[in-house]
Amino acid sequence: MAITVSLVLLFGAFLALLLRSNKSYGTALVAALFGFYVASTGAAATIDNLMTALINALPN
Repeated sequence: MAITVSLVLLFGAFLALLLRSNKSYGTALVAALFGFYVASTGAAATIDNLMTALINALPN
């Protein structure tokens, strides 16, 4: 799925930036989301559905 690959790249890049700054409380959340997408666990489908719904909810 194209969205999954794009989100993995986005979360990976964002996580790298957050880890370098060491000043954000959202680092753990981004790391968890990145981990779920990379590992493709059972929870990844639920997170993928949530992110797809959020993307579809944004105005064009």
